[in-house]
Amino acid sequence: MILRDIIDIIESVAPRGKQETWDNSGLQVGDTSADIQAVLLTTDVTEAVVNEAIETGCNLIVSHHPLLFHGLKQVCGQTPQARCVEQAIRHNVAIYSAHTSMDKYLHGVSGRMAEKMGITAYSILCPDGLFSNSAAEVYGLGVIGNLPEALSPEAFLKKLKEAFGAPWLRYTKSPKDTIRRVAFCGGAGSEFASIAIRQEADAFVTADVKYHEFQENDGQIMLVDMDHWVSEHFTRDIFRELLDGKVRTIIAKSDFSPVSLG
Repeated sequence: MILRDIIDIIESVAPRGKQETWDNSGLQVGDTSADIQAVLLTTDVTEAVVNEAIETGCNLIVSHHPLLFHGLKQVCGQTPQARCVEQAIRHNVAIYSAHTSMDKYLHGVSGRMAEKMGITAYSILCPDGLFSNSAAEVYGLGVIGNLPEALSPEAFLKKLKEAFGAPWLRYTKSPKDTIRRVAFCGGAGSEFASIAIRQEADAFVTADVKYHEFQENDGQIMLVDMDHWVSEHFTRDIFRELLDGKVRTIIAKSDFSPVSLG
C-alpha cells in the first residue's frame, strides 16, 4: 500500500483535526507516496523499536505516542529522538503517530479499556462534539459505562489486573460496597475525575495520578491508577484491526513500559 492510503485508513476514525492543540499526531518521518511493505505497530518510538523495524523489513512504524513533541534544533545523534530520526531516514522507515486523535475516538484507547472489562455500551466522558452527521461518531476524552455485573472493590481490582496484565495498581478506598459504573481514560487523565464523579461513576481508571489528586478525590470515588503504557499498549491492536488484510503488520516486541517497580 501507499503510505498516504494507510494514513487515510487511520484518520478515517482518528482524524488529526481532533487532536489536542499541544499534540503532534500525524506523519513524523517519511514520504506519503512511499510504497509500504510492512508496518511495525508500537506504543512508543524508541531506538530499539526503530532497529526492530529495520530488522523485520518494516518500512513504516505506526505508534500511539509521537516521536516528536517538540522541534529538533539539531539532528546529530545527541538525543534518542534525534537518533531515531537519523536511523529512520537512513533506512527509509516512515513514522506515523495517532495520539490524542486516537484517544478521542469513541472506540479508541479509552473505549478499548472499557471493552477489556466487558463493557460494550459506553459513551464519551468529556464530549468533543460530533464528527460528520452520525450520532455514533462522538469524539472526546475518556468513556463511561456499566460493568455487566456489580463487583466488590476487591473483585474489581483483581479483574482490572487480569484484563490489562497490570503488574501493579494504586487506588483510593472505594466509598461504596460495589462497583458497577466505571469511567476510563487511557494515559494521564486524572483531571477528569471530577467529571466522572458528576456522572455518578463508582470508579475511575486512568494513569499518572499524583498524590494530591488521590487526596482530593478520596471518599468520592474509587480512583485507580495504572502504568501509563499498560493503559494504552493495546492501541497497537486497534491499528492492527484497521489495517488487517490491507498490509502486513507486526506488533513490536521491543515495545514495553519504561517504568519498573523495585
